[in-house]
Amino acid sequence: MHIFQLQTPALLVDLERMEANMDRVDALRAGTSMVLYPHYKSHKCPDLSLRQLQRGAAGITCAKLSEAVDLAAAGVENIVIANQVVQAEKLPQLAALAKQCRLTVCADQTDNILALEQAMAAQNATLHVLVEYDVGMRRCGADNFEEFLSLARLVDGQLHLVFEGIQAYAGHLAHEGNAQKRRFELKAIETAVAQLKEYVEANGLAVTHVCGGSTGTVADKPKNTVYTQLQTGSYLFMDASYQALDLDFEQALTILTTVLSVRPDRVVVDCGVKSLSMDQRPPFFPHFPGAELSFSEEHTTLLVENSSLRPGDRLVCVPGHCCTTVNTFDRIHLVRNGDVVEILPIISRGKAQ
Repeated sequence: MHIFQLQTPALLVDLERMEANMDRVDALRAGTSMVLYPHYKSHKCPDLSLRQLQRGAAGITCAKLSEAVDLAAAGVENIVIANQVVQAEKLPQLAALAKQCRLTVCADQTDNILALEQAMAAQNATLHVLVEYDVGMRRCGADNFEEFLSLARLVDGQLHLVFEGIQAYAGHLAHEGNAQKRRFELKAIETAVAQLKEYVEANGLAVTHVCGGSTGTVADKPKNTVYTQLQTGSYLFMDASYQALDLDFEQALTILTTVLSVRPDRVVVDCGVKSLSMDQRPPFFPHFPGAELSFSEEHTTLLVENSSLRPGDRLVCVPGHCCTTVNTFDRIHLVRNGDVVEILPIISRGKAQ
């Protein structure tokens, strides 16, 4: 089937470009201590996670328990939930999942660690725990070395929990456009996290993993990085937000749209904010890269004059943010040379619990 036979809006992934991005992230990891734990939030598609594992990923990172359940059901055996799971109603399900796979979660609160232990003990499950350290994002994580060590010791002292190491995600730098500032701050974070690792180990605890990283910062990681788990996600697809950083990844993800109406001063297509997320940079249309866009629920208006387009013509759109855009679709169309070669369900679309 050619892509122009698809009903639109349709989510397309260029296979050659996606595979080139997989090669590129492997090249960036080469010679470092980092193993790949790609983030599931970028595609929410178990089939793509299995392909990433086949390509050498050591495990899969996700954000929510519901995503981890879908990954385990698909046969993924090593899963990291790069988030805290604190809701009491979720903990029995977390324990049941920990008996099906090697499961890791993050923690940064004493009460949560004790609740995790109680839940695991109830089902005789083993849960691996990363203590989160705040490296400047001001979201979750211990604020200083002493607090981190206290939490790590508490984890290590539990019968059903295993202290895994450090979660240190510098998401606030992922889209930092000033390369000099980004590299300077990343270097400071590397130094701080390395010192934290040394401090924890000097106090008798083994740090198995140091985890984090993003598409926007992976190229800036030093070869001797202290990080061991690379949790990057968007590299697979790319989007307008990351294109602004001029990274060495190719734009693999687009949305195919149909022209609905053409006027002397505008073109209207059949996708709007219900298909195109607006949480980062706005999307754009490569055929009209500088066009002013106006968005409504089901339409996007391109303010271009005297277009040669006609109703029924197709245009592709580059999403502003791939992760949140994918979450609005039911399926991914894998494309090679303009032909759809495979259709993959986005199983975890809307799984936010």
